[in-house]
Amino acid sequence: MENKKLYRSTTNYKLAGVCGGIGEYFNIDPTLVRLGWVLFSLVGAGVLAYIIAALVIPKQ
Repeated sequence: MENKKLYRSTTNYKLAGVCGGIGEYFNIDPTLVRLGWVLFSLVGAGVLAYIIAALVIPKQ
């Protein structure tokens, strides 16, 4: 089994690379992750979660 790590993307990013990194980690389109994050932000604390993720997840 391959040892995968979650990183912020340096090639597929819009703001900090969080959604691009999550998309690469789960092998899904980062655009879908971004859309999900926008929906999450509308109903909850998505902006705060994004800032925390940008600080906690290391760059690739």
